[in-house]
Amino acid sequence: MKKGILFCVVFLTAFVIVSGLSACNTVQGVGKDIQAGGKAIEKSAK
Repeated sequence: MKKGILFCVVFLTAFVIVSGLSACNTVQGVGKDIQAGGKAIEKSAK
């Protein structure tokens, strides 16, 4: 019984870590896209 609970805790912890890492990459990618858009607007304004 305790092994099943331990397995669930380890699995959920790993899932949360992997989800967090993928979310960070997504937010970082959005930030780069926004930055590139800002640079394009700045370039066209000159």
